[in-house]
Amino acid sequence: MLRPCGERGISLTQEINKKDSIYLQLLRLLLAAAFVSVLLFLVVDTAGTCFLDRALMSSGYQAKQDARYAEGLQDYVEKEQLSFKDTSAITDWVTKQKIIAVDIYKDGNLVFSSLYPELVEVTGKDVSEQSTQQENRSAQSVEKMSDTLYTVRFADGNALVNVMGAYGYQAYNSIFIASLLLAFAVFLSLVLLGIRKKMKYIRTLSEEIEILEGGSLEYAITVKGKDELGALAAGLENMRLSFLTMREKEAEMVKENQRIVTEMSHDLRTPVTSILLYAEILKKSRNLDAAQQKRYMDIIEKKAQRMKQLADHLFTYSFETGEEEISLEEPEEAEEIFYDLFSETCGYLEQKGFSVDFRVEWGKDRVQISGDYLIRIMDNITSNIIKYADAAFPVRISSAKTPIGFIVENHVRFLEEKTESTEIGIQNIKSMMEKMGGKCIEETTGQVFRLTLWFPVVSDD
Repeated sequence: MLRPCGERGISLTQEINKKDSIYLQLLRLLLAAAFVSVLLFLVVDTAGTCFLDRALMSSGYQAKQDARYAEGLQDYVEKEQLSFKDTSAITDWVTKQKIIAVDIYKDGNLVFSSLYPELVEVTGKDVSEQSTQQENRSAQSVEKMSDTLYTVRFADGNALVNVMGAYGYQAYNSIFIASLLLAFAVFLSLVLLGIRKKMKYIRTLSEEIEILEGGSLEYAITVKGKDELGALAAGLENMRLSFLTMREKEAEMVKENQRIVTEMSHDLRTPVTSILLYAEILKKSRNLDAAQQKRYMDIIEKKAQRMKQLADHLFTYSFETGEEEISLEEPEEAEEIFYDLFSETCGYLEQKGFSVDFRVEWGKDRVQISGDYLIRIMDNITSNIIKYADAAFPVRISSAKTPIGFIVENHVRFLEEKTESTEIGIQNIKSMMEKMGGKCIEETTGQVFRLTLWFPVVSDD
């Protein structure tokens, strides 16, 4: 894995845990809402039932209703002229009331029961003669119930009536239904509230994407959570940063190109002006001797060579700063890659009259480079040394303090005639090093010029 030098960027990669996925979040939301809703239903239903029980018992509501239905039975008996043996008619009336049951006692014996009509068989005789001891209530039992019994006058005599009503049935049903509806409303509200938070985040992302579509890449994407939406937002933020970096690089490149073009225009104007001047002198001067003519021709040739050099540098710069991808070679140890190249460079400089102080310590770290770029970098360095370095001082090539780094130092030669430079060669070196994942740093201290090359290290992982 490469450890790039001078890399600038922000990593926002989001790792999605299974427990953080939207599916499990929704499941947890549903379970929590269901638990709260069931608990609320039990509490409200129990509390409502207890309150209704106390209300019905404390207000005498039960007794009032019993008396009302007993009066209704009395009116029905008088209207229809019924005897207590007309069980069919009495049963029809009780059935129509829906929420009551009626027991009728004659002489202390149960002669009619709307709940258990099969216990009473009417044969035209006294009911007590046909009922077993367990099926009839004794006079003593009836006496104990005297507070809840009402006297009804039948056509064949008075009888005691016990009215039993489920008067709170509808109220209990209402409480149950209300509790159920309230629990469902709470469940639905909790689920919608949880979903609303996600929908609000989705709307936020949608609005921010529209802002980015408008060209405002400086607007940061809101990254929240570690679920799928959080990962999506992080991806959008990474994309925004990438586009922003690309735009900044493009702006820097345009600015740099404008600077180069401006400087090159100035640099080309100087030799062109000189060539035109000396060409005019040669054209108009008739009394120039051969030595003067040769001197002027040498100046013109020198200026033409300078123009060619500037044009070559500009072409090389435009080629090296292109956006095409490069292919790096297989990783190798630094000594295998650089030793022969440094040897050739040192030999060439010594042929040109320079002394070289070579102090490089080789390690076992591996690097991955482009051989073509590396050769061009060394050619540029050698060309600059020959052009600007003072041969009275040695050229020093040494190791940097980091695993893979080289320092090239030389003294700058004092030139009687100032040679203008656009530093295109240095710009080319920096561009090629960055494309290989490395970095180039130039420094000038007094008369000493120092160039440091950092190369990315390939780990063994």
